[in-house]
Amino acid sequence: MTEYGRGQGSEPWHPEDPLYGDGGWEGQQAHAGQQSPYGGQPQHYPQQPQQQYDNGGWGDGQQVAYGQGQQQYPQHDGQYDQHQQYNHQYDQQQQQQYDQQAYQGQPQQSYDNNGWANGAQAQYPVDPSDPYGQQAAAYGAGQADYYGAPDAYPPPEPPSRRRAEPEPQTDWDPGPDQGEHAFFASGDDAEDESDDPQGGRGDRRGRGGKGAKKRRSGCACLVVVLVFGGGIAGVGYFGYQFYQNRFGTAPDYAGEGTGQTVTVQVPKGAGGYAIGRLLKDAGVVKSVDAFVSAQQQNSKGNTIQAGAYLLKKEMSAESAVAMMLDPKSQNNVLVSPGLRNLAVYKRIDEKLDLSSGTTKKVAKEKYKSLGLPSWANDNSKIKDPLEGFLLPGTYPAAKGMKPETVLKAMVTQAAQQYGQYDLEAKAKALKLDGPLQVITVASLVQAEGKTEDDYRKMAEVVYNRLDLANPQTYGALQFDSTFNYAVGQSNIRISESEIKSNKDPYNTYTNKGLPPGPIDNPGPVALKAALNPTDDGWYYFVATDGVNKTEFAKTHDEFLRLKDKFNESTGN
Repeated sequence: MTEYGRGQGSEPWHPEDPLYGDGGWEGQQAHAGQQSPYGGQPQHYPQQPQQQYDNGGWGDGQQVAYGQGQQQYPQHDGQYDQHQQYNHQYDQQQQQQYDQQAYQGQPQQSYDNNGWANGAQAQYPVDPSDPYGQQAAAYGAGQADYYGAPDAYPPPEPPSRRRAEPEPQTDWDPGPDQGEHAFFASGDDAEDESDDPQGGRGDRRGRGGKGAKKRRSGCACLVVVLVFGGGIAGVGYFGYQFYQNRFGTAPDYAGEGTGQTVTVQVPKGAGGYAIGRLLKDAGVVKSVDAFVSAQQQNSKGNTIQAGAYLLKKEMSAESAVAMMLDPKSQNNVLVSPGLRNLAVYKRIDEKLDLSSGTTKKVAKEKYKSLGLPSWANDNSKIKDPLEGFLLPGTYPAAKGMKPETVLKAMVTQAAQQYGQYDLEAKAKALKLDGPLQVITVASLVQAEGKTEDDYRKMAEVVYNRLDLANPQTYGALQFDSTFNYAVGQSNIRISESEIKSNKDPYNTYTNKGLPPGPIDNPGPVALKAALNPTDDGWYYFVATDGVNKTEFAKTHDEFLRLKDKFNESTGN
């Protein structure tokens, strides 16, 4: 530190400086004969660094060394010794009191000769109860010198500059600089610091720190209450939901519903929860859990099948399950194996409440947009391009739906089913022209077979007869089912003259080979039989009871014996 008192870099003294001459330090010592207001007790502040002064009245920045070159001051009634300004010692009782009150370890500022902090640590602790102990002495800062008169010792501040006594500390109030979170700090504190010319924290507290603290504390308490209250509310809500989901009764409507009806389509493979979700979304039941519970309590609840159901809105879950089990509520079209397209079109018209022939007309006009495979409808002699592609199954068909929607669902299912097989390769292996002929053979097997045991034998009969070199039929199928398809009937008793007079391409009596296309919609069993026929040498078959019993023969003579058996059983 630069020692300004020793003339190193010091500025010249001004004669009017209040600390120089009569108004300076030495001049004020002439009034030492005045009585001290402290009863003659030598006053001395051990927490302040002690400085010695040169002849100019400024400290040289060093500690006063007792008895060494000390400036002599006159004695005044025995009350002051030569070191009356700073160097009198308190008596032992006062010293102990100050030692007990001192804040240990708190850094103290030392001051240079201009009265500003120089960053050096003082050697003595500060008494926190002393209102002047924490204030830096601003020598030469333009203030009146109150140290010359004994009655003003220790020096009081001018009334305009006197600071309020710091309030007793009742709790710990850390500021932002001592660990207080910025969230709870008031923005007014920064303004208080900027207004303080000496930047003292104690002064900021004295000028209203308590009110600011209360405002901060109130804000913090409000935030804590809101957060704590919100947490309790959240925990309570989710706890209630958990209890309701685990142990509470599922929300449900009462009664059999309103007069408003709605159609719900249940897809294939849908379970209880999936069905319950569909019903809830349609406004039929109030909750999924209520439906699942009702379905489980019903002994037939698990038999609910895919399809369209006509239900009422706001039904109890129990009533909804019972209504779905009632066939009257099922708005579906059932395509059974071997059913021709004309019969399917009629059923769709009935379910959609359309005039007869509407669906047939739509099928003829829009078949190309319904999703047929590329190999379908491969010749111009086909009567109905959709024949064989309305896959057997149950399909939603409720009032308000369009016919093409129902048909497209059937065609899409057929295309997916047929796509599971490599029909191109199968057709070549079976000496057929393509996949469409595989479906045609399956339709013949479906139409002529009576039981599943018959299907593979029936498929072998078809393939053996198609062989133009066979010695039995030479390529002629001669199936009644193809003739009946051509004329739109189902008759097992056809006269020979009637058969021979009809030249329709679907008449396999008058035309060798397969018909132009399928004659019905085969089921999966008939299709598998067409792909895997027997190899026993069958060429003939006869429904000997005229209904369900089919018998097979390998030669024409065996066929004639079976024919006689048929006549006997039917009374011909």
